[in-house]
Amino acid sequence: MGGVTVRDVDAQKFIEAYSAFLKRQGKLQIPGWVDTVKTSHSNELPPQSPDWFYIRAAAIARHVYLRKSVGVGRLRKVHGSTKNRGSRPSHHVHASGSVDRKVLQALEKLGIVEQVDEEAEGGGRGGRRITQAGMRDLDRIAATTAEDDDEDEE
Repeated sequence: MGGVTVRDVDAQKFIEAYSAFLKRQGKLQIPGWVDTVKTSHSNELPPQSPDWFYIRAAAIARHVYLRKSVGVGRLRKVHGSTKNRGSRPSHHVHASGSVDRKVLQALEKLGIVEQVDEEAEGGGRGGRRITQAGMRDLDRIAATTAEDDDEDEE
């Protein structure tokens, strides 16, 4: 099955497969605070899954792949959630910028994403974009995910 990209695969299945790949690879730098930090101030507790950092990294890599350039502020908005304010109406709250920033920095060290030069992009606002090597890795994982889906259907 040739020519399968990340766009062709179900997001949930791709993120599961890519996070498992990142964990197997063992090269992703994980900060020491991952077991105690909350991902947003709308949450009461930290994530219960021990692999949540890998899942967030996979989701961010997919998000950056699908867009031209992405900054930490946009990722905070995407990963944000609704804050329960008791008897008052609920409101959307952005996620922690530190978590998304550390994930982007870890993906940068792996060579999956790179920083965008603001002047080179015609006065854009910068951010990060996917590298050619990162695109190749993500497409390879997407192809294996699509093959697994085809085998499951048969």
